[in-house]
Amino acid sequence: MSRKVAVVLFNLGGPDGPDAVEPFLFNLFNDPAIIGLPGIVRTPLARLISRRRAPMAKGNYDLMGGGSPLLPETRKQAAALTEALAARLPGDEVRCFIAMRYWKPLTAETAAEVAAWGPDEILLLPLYPQFSTTTTGSSVAAWRKAYRGPGTSRTLCCWPAGEALVEAHARLIEAAWRAAGSPAPARLLFSAHGLPEKVIKAGDPYQAQVEATAAAVAARLGPGWDWKVSYQSRVGPMKWIGPNTEDEIRAAAAEGLALVVTPIAFVSEHVETLVELDIEYGEAARHAGCPAYVRVPALGVEAGFIAGLADAAAAALGREGVDSDGSFRCNGRGKCPRAA
Repeated sequence: MSRKVAVVLFNLGGPDGPDAVEPFLFNLFNDPAIIGLPGIVRTPLARLISRRRAPMAKGNYDLMGGGSPLLPETRKQAAALTEALAARLPGDEVRCFIAMRYWKPLTAETAAEVAAWGPDEILLLPLYPQFSTTTTGSSVAAWRKAYRGPGTSRTLCCWPAGEALVEAHARLIEAAWRAAGSPAPARLLFSAHGLPEKVIKAGDPYQAQVEATAAAVAARLGPGWDWKVSYQSRVGPMKWIGPNTEDEIRAAAAEGLALVVTPIAFVSEHVETLVELDIEYGEAARHAGCPAYVRVPALGVEAGFIAGLADAAAAALGREGVDSDGSFRCNGRGKCPRAA
């Protein structure tokens, strides 16, 4: 019997123009998963932070033409995934929807669109390979609050070390390194977005999953690679998980090592790859005297990655509730959603 299957792709979102920067930042900082204060305190604080940070953020988005490329990139992934799932589920009508957490299309808008379509099955599929309460957890909570339509729903909460993901990362790393002339000796940095240390200490599995992804990719690359995991995008006075990517870039330069930097927790190009990794950290590497700085592209619509994501999505439709793809188990501890 034919089913209508809605696959809802979650991602952060990004401002689509200069006027959207401040409201995007407000939505981000007003999320209780980001600032865990009561709304009466959090909302005015979010307005203050977003107003103060907007000019600097606009400057970064100006470097990318005024807005974020994240939505166009996600639309390409949605189209590729729809085609791949149609081949795996030939008897079903499959449609991919995009729900961005902090800018358009926002979760409530997408929830209404999915409800109007009337699916029989819904798969919530975060485009965050590693689970965090601040990303997948926040997106799923927003969806559950907004969605009032039909359909049996399940969530693929994380997919941090699946074979296709690991293979895709390894292929892109090797290709970028060879295209740069195979500089050696070199260090491979797996750079991920950082989090405040208190979030991890509260039981968030994100850091453990990031390190599992990196270890799996390094194993696939083989023993000849010198590699480390590092974390970027640190802001504010609180202590964040480390080591910090920029510090590791300077350390590698001091050792006379070339650098190969890959975004291990981002599957699409956006401000943290195109500005932070390419421009800011690239300049830091050159200033520190790094012999070579090679930035590996995000996964995007790499064929093996999309195929693996389609396989994971199709398999998840046979399960109920919240589950991972089986490549990493938190064993129900801490803030792992399978513990609920």
